[in-house]
Amino acid sequence: MSKLRARLLGVLVLLTGLLTAAGTRPAAADGLPDSLWFDQPAAAALTVVNGRFTDGLGREVVLRGYNVSGETKLEENGGLPFASVADAAKSATALRALGGGNSVRFLLSWAHAEPVRGQVDSAYLAAATDQMRAFLDAGIRVLPDFHQDLHSRYLFNTGSWYSGDGAPKWAVVAGGYPQESCGICLFWGQNITQNNAVKAAQYDFWHNSYGLQDAFLATAQAAMTYVRQHLTAAEFAGVTGFDPYNEPYAGSYDPGQTSRTWERDLLWPFYGKFRARMDAAGWQDRPAFVEPNLFWNANITSQRQEGGLLDAGTLGPRYVLNTHFYDQKAISGVLMWGKAGDGQYTGDFGTVRDRAAAAGTAAVVSEFGHPLSGTVSDKAPTVDKAMYQALDSRLSGAGWWSGAASSGPVLSGTQWQWDIYSGRHHELMNDNPGKVLTSGDAWNDEDMSAVRLDGSGTAVLRQDARLLDRLYPAATTGSALAFTYEDRSRDGSATLTWNPVPSTLPQVSRLVGTGQYGLLVWRSDGGTAPTELHLPASFTASATTVVSDLGATVSPPAYTPDTPVAVAPEPGGTGSRRLLLTASGPGTVHYALVTNGASAPSSAQLDGARTELAAWAAARFG
Repeated sequence: MSKLRARLLGVLVLLTGLLTAAGTRPAAADGLPDSLWFDQPAAAALTVVNGRFTDGLGREVVLRGYNVSGETKLEENGGLPFASVADAAKSATALRALGGGNSVRFLLSWAHAEPVRGQVDSAYLAAATDQMRAFLDAGIRVLPDFHQDLHSRYLFNTGSWYSGDGAPKWAVVAGGYPQESCGICLFWGQNITQNNAVKAAQYDFWHNSYGLQDAFLATAQAAMTYVRQHLTAAEFAGVTGFDPYNEPYAGSYDPGQTSRTWERDLLWPFYGKFRARMDAAGWQDRPAFVEPNLFWNANITSQRQEGGLLDAGTLGPRYVLNTHFYDQKAISGVLMWGKAGDGQYTGDFGTVRDRAAAAGTAAVVSEFGHPLSGTVSDKAPTVDKAMYQALDSRLSGAGWWSGAASSGPVLSGTQWQWDIYSGRHHELMNDNPGKVLTSGDAWNDEDMSAVRLDGSGTAVLRQDARLLDRLYPAATTGSALAFTYEDRSRDGSATLTWNPVPSTLPQVSRLVGTGQYGLLVWRSDGGTAPTELHLPASFTASATTVVSDLGATVSPPAYTPDTPVAVAPEPGGTGSRRLLLTASGPGTVHYALVTNGASAPSSAQLDGARTELAAWAAARFG
């Protein structure tokens, strides 16, 4: 969709509103609670324009959320993320209200979608679609993902140390693969390159042996057709696209083949076939979220392989660069001593930004995170903070204020993972009744869920809320030029402050104090829908202070179209809130500082902070 078409769609929505009585706006077409005139359905639509995610009103969009969920890898709920729609709805509400997410990567299982070759299980697709709807009804965008790890659970014996997920049993039987064995493997991921059964099965899929790839593509098309036909148009508007294949790897390379030529000759043609299936299923206007070779951006030199879809040319708006990032050095326990610090991953995530820009598309880091138990779990608070910092900006905190103009686009990302059954599973590992897994994620000793249920069945966070429920620009009218957020999250009892306000801005520093703060700088394009920032629950109504060229206020008022700085609930009825900034005039640079650190600031203090920020923004952005 061109910027012009996006603008025209926004104009149509505006004209509809202007035809109503003065001071009122029509209700959203899909009836989501707390929707405002600009919310649905236009704002839900997502495409790629000029290398950024853009909604139907032409606003630049940032997706933030979680993977829902590793439960799909298990058998206890039949390859579904949840045991029921009620659990899905509980999870969605908590994800929005506690975790601050506006999107999810929603895992699906090929094994359960096509348990018998050539026969798609419509009951499974119906249950999955109903669970997706629970998130869409909460105002959360959904990215479906046909997930696999180690190709298939059916490669593993009942006594195996590890397990997999993905391909159905009939696909494994067709291959007649050797006895699986990883040898001396300390981490489950080593099976990818060391387990001969896994390697052979992966190789066969990419070479379409036994027609495996054809069968997968047919099932994917059937699944996408089902989802489109069984969601309303307004609901389907919130489905962002499709992730064709999780963490692709060759298995083994043919003689003379490299990781780069494998991407060129096998992976990219597969994505072209999947793209055609999306079009045939009625998903023509949704991008495919395509992943490169999973080792293309590994942070251990010996694991890194050349890739990143370098030979795919300009991807354009029909594809999104979709990648994962885990700090394998930190996870190893021996390759990174100590904890992560300020700017730890700005280079790694900068690589993602640069590759997406070169490919002419947007980027998303659809998996990131760190173990929450085990010998390296003490690193999680700093590793995860540093990853969120790198999503927000390509600069360290120490260099942000002086170099903000080089901050780069705000990256979208979904943390691994959001599993309300964390620690209370009942999974028979590889169907072995003697190996019932209950702890953590119940899969290969992982424990990475940000949420769990307490004794009363209420969803509670397992990580610091200050880290997870973050301020971020969910929709920017124009282009975000720079953004930073100091979450003040904690590592044990220590508060982590990596981006203090510099002493050259004394009034701003005094206003922020020891509180959390975020600062967005953007260039308006003249659109009339407001810029939106998600407000964490820690930014209560009475404690939220905004200093902007649009105005300075403590406890911003409720939104009206004529109020430049205002707050409103986020659509979906979850109780989450957003800051809405309405600016007029295309081409104008605007700024907004949002903090919960101020305590009854005076008008003089607000004016002083505004004067400092205005001078700072003018010096760096013109």
